[in-house]
Amino acid sequence: MRETRLIMGMPITVDVVEDVDGRAAEAAFQYFNNVDERFSPYKPASELSAMNRGELRGARLSAEMTEVLGLAELTRHETAGYFDIRRPDGLIDPSGLVKGWAIRNAARLVEGLGFRNYCLEAGGDIQCRGHNERGQCWRVGIRSPFSEQEIIKVLVPGDAGIATSGSYVRGEHIYDPHRATAASGDIAGMTIVGPDAYEADRFATAAFAMGRDGIAFIEASSGLEGYAIDSNHVATMTSGFQRFIAS
Repeated sequence: MRETRLIMGMPITVDVVEDVDGRAAEAAFQYFNNVDERFSPYKPASELSAMNRGELRGARLSAEMTEVLGLAELTRHETAGYFDIRRPDGLIDPSGLVKGWAIRNAARLVEGLGFRNYCLEAGGDIQCRGHNERGQCWRVGIRSPFSEQEIIKVLVPGDAGIATSGSYVRGEHIYDPHRATAASGDIAGMTIVGPDAYEADRFATAAFAMGRDGIAFIEASSGLEGYAIDSNHVATMTSGFQRFIAS
């Protein structure tokens, strides 16, 4: 069962092998809808918008919002402040990890229904497990940050998560918190492979904000591998990234 819907302002694809009646896909899509209703910075009725207006705080926040705020603070410490959900205008926007967090949670929901072969994608961030409907390992393309039609690498991630951060789809939306400005522009794309989509997503955001130092940060981080493309079209990968590249 493979289906794509537009949720959270992006195409989300749920591909669950042997989900003949679509119940796992429907559960995953409903979960993504719930996340959008709670965390969207664009919907005035979302919990995030109410929090940013000062209408909700502390004990009045939902368990999910409290969890995400805690994870964001943890990530800020783990990345020397390069991951920060407070925008230059003072508002809170946890989008840099909510997408990966939601993919990971939706994957757990699919597994809870008894399915072990699936691939979930939201706006280019992906979590896979097992095999596709042909019994083959999932294959994931990295798109060029300079051309939407060009795939520069094909990965075989196994049971892992993949996230890519860059400015070529949504423009300059990732900031260097230390300068309160958009990331330097030295890096055009940063792809991270991690144990799940949440880990890949949050560290892809931070590594991109670090600029040219980001790939060295990923190299030194246990359980993560990365592939960076700079503004001069030069790619740099971590020492273990090669094993994910399809032969």
